[in-house]
Amino acid sequence: MAIVEVSVMPMGTGDPSISSYISHCYEVVKGEPGLKHQVTPMSTIIEGELDRVLDAVKKMHRAPFNDGVMRVVTSITIDERRDKEESMEDMVRAVLP
Repeated sequence: MAIVEVSVMPMGTGDPSISSYISHCYEVVKGEPGLKHQVTPMSTIIEGELDRVLDAVKKMHRAPFNDGVMRVVTSITIDERRDKEESMEDMVRAVLP
């Protein structure tokens, strides 16, 4: 199980607001069965089997291109443990009991 943080940044949109593009990216991940997801102010956190998460990330990265954006920068951070199962909630509880 992996927990992945994704930040998609459309570039050169001509508008300082990118919320409509990010909304489309979020719609992509919402449509992916078997993946848990959580939107934060700066990124989206996705939990699931790594290959499935990476497929969703690829679709999220491509979503702004489908909206006419000519450049997209996507950052991802992957946290994958092999010693035990750990959910997003488990990680938060470890910090904020």
